[in-house]
Amino acid sequence: MMTKPLQRNEDHPIRQIEALREQADAHLAQGRYAAAEIGYQRALALAEEQFGPTAVEVAEILNDLGVLYKYMARFDVAKQLYDRALHILEAAYGPYHPDVAAIYHNLGGVEHARGHYRAGEALARRGLAIRVEALGPDHPDVAADVAALAALVDGQGRYAEAEALYQRALVIFERLYGPAHMEVAIILNNLAAIAYNQGDYATAEARYRQALAIKEKQLPPDHPDLAFTLNNLAALYQAEQQYAAARSLYERSLAIFRHALGEDHPHVITCLRNYADLLRLLGEQAAAQQLEACIQEGRAGGG
Repeated sequence: MMTKPLQRNEDHPIRQIEALREQADAHLAQGRYAAAEIGYQRALALAEEQFGPTAVEVAEILNDLGVLYKYMARFDVAKQLYDRALHILEAAYGPYHPDVAAIYHNLGGVEHARGHYRAGEALARRGLAIRVEALGPDHPDVAADVAALAALVDGQGRYAEAEALYQRALVIFERLYGPAHMEVAIILNNLAAIAYNQGDYATAEARYRQALAIKEKQLPPDHPDLAFTLNNLAALYQAEQQYAAARSLYERSLAIFRHALGEDHPHVITCLRNYADLLRLLGEQAAAQQLEACIQEGRAGGG
């Protein structure tokens, strides 16, 4: 009698959870946040049913959702999910596990997005210390922690310290991934912002253009991460009085942000405000007022 080989059961709950997370991850990477939310929520419900509400598998999906909600500017929800994941992982692994450090990294990211830089710095430093001890100083997760800490230091105006941290992370990412990776683009964008804030517009433009070139190759044309750098480069051109170039980039950035994030997202509000400022410089008062009305409507819509 011929032995029948075992086949993978695609209907098994564990496989269903894996498939839902993979699909949601793909949506998240493409900036399709609503579709990602549906997938993660379905995966979470199935994982809680299969493993129980305090399982490590559940914590992993809670972390996924936290990342998504931070991108969607739903900061309170993201923090609640991270806190729940942290409680589960510390109970399972103890307080010094790399997965615990990842939650501290993400909690720091929420505080950065809120503009609570000092509170975020404490969380980021705790996560960094755990991962350096567990993984060594040259691990890519450590580099990500260093870059996250740099952003929080940057937000407090400690530019020299922030730049040194960004450069430390950049060396690791370029060595591991090459010069055209998204992690490299993110750091180049942030280094450009430091140069801009210090009035070094030539360096800022070069770094923004490097970041933009990488993102245009790696991301779809309607991804909000692409719009982020477009807005920043537009602000630089506005400062340099290159108004036509700034206008084109603001319009492109705003179209992407609105499509991906909706009218009440902070990125949309910031881009609208920047564009309205430019229109006033160009003497287009009525158009600027229309954008300012959109800002007020967006804020009202966002509660």
